[in-house]
Amino acid sequence: MSMINNTLGRYFAGRFVIAALGVFAGIFMLLVLVDYIEMVRRTSGLVGVSALMVAETSMCRVPQFLEKMMPFCILIGAMTCYLALSRRLELVVARAAGVSAWQFIAPALASALALGVLATVAYNPMSANLAELSKRMEAKLFGNAPGGGIQDASGFWLNQVNSDGQVIINAARSEQQGVRLTGLTLFRFDTDGKFEERIEAREATLEHGYWLFKSVRRYALDTPPVDQDRFELPTTLTPAQIRNSFSTPETVSFWQLPSYIRSSESSGFATAGYRLQYQKLIAQPFLLAAMVMLAASVSLRFFRFGGVQKMVLSGVSAGFLLYVLSKVTEDLSKAELMYPIVAAWLPVLVGGLTGFLALLYQEDG
Repeated sequence: MSMINNTLGRYFAGRFVIAALGVFAGIFMLLVLVDYIEMVRRTSGLVGVSALMVAETSMCRVPQFLEKMMPFCILIGAMTCYLALSRRLELVVARAAGVSAWQFIAPALASALALGVLATVAYNPMSANLAELSKRMEAKLFGNAPGGGIQDASGFWLNQVNSDGQVIINAARSEQQGVRLTGLTLFRFDTDGKFEERIEAREATLEHGYWLFKSVRRYALDTPPVDQDRFELPTTLTPAQIRNSFSTPETVSFWQLPSYIRSSESSGFATAGYRLQYQKLIAQPFLLAAMVMLAASVSLRFFRFGGVQKMVLSGVSAGFLLYVLSKVTEDLSKAELMYPIVAAWLPVLVGGLTGFLALLYQEDG
């Protein structure tokens, strides 16, 4: 019986992994296609932009989007796996051989935990690096567009006040956590709040004590526009301050999050978003396991009993409600109304306990 269980365990684990990776690959291709079509629309009026460069940009953008959908990939993959096993009566044979539902769910749970660990320690850093690469590629795509392509994005805003007056900076894209900006528009005001000039630049880099702008055009009230190759704007901002203004926790890899939290704390900035992201990544393997429990609770019914469509709809609805719960707890944590560790682990506990109790009622109730 031990040999049978080991063989069946490997078989069920393999079927689950294949189904989950198949769903993951399918959603990846769909997202790449949708993003590619959108990028083609945005770059249709630009000269010298190749379809290959647009496709590469989309391929680099999609992994970070797909990371947020990973729990749903596991949920749908587990449901697909168990429904296929039930349709071919393999679950009936397993039960007849004395294998309980808990025994043939265990391989999928272990596989989900392993996939979650890989997603946290390997996939997350890769997606963060690809997201930074996609920003550089977007800067090349829209670099020659009027205003650096700023009309295509609401961008990032930064207000800087010094002894010379006030400067409001708008950037279409941010790279290297805000240290390099592209597609810029600046509005300069004197110390009395009177408008002085508007400046457009292709890119800017934060140097030690100043911003370095390149490919600059300056518009003043009473003079014609002036083109400059470079322009320096003094600043007292530090990379830590810029990172807090321009970066989002999702763009920081798992291995860099602890140092970001420490630097933000030492600079006096709020760290709730970074702490929440760190706890979510730690909890990700257990969230994927909870999704397997939810899928198993609605997918182990035999086909001959009917009601398959209703079970599938129940599983999708449970996943959606769990997603809503995670978004609510995330917003509460970012507003500092809930501890990040509670906000990250509450959906895991709710999803896991819901699936466990449902299975317990079905099998032993």
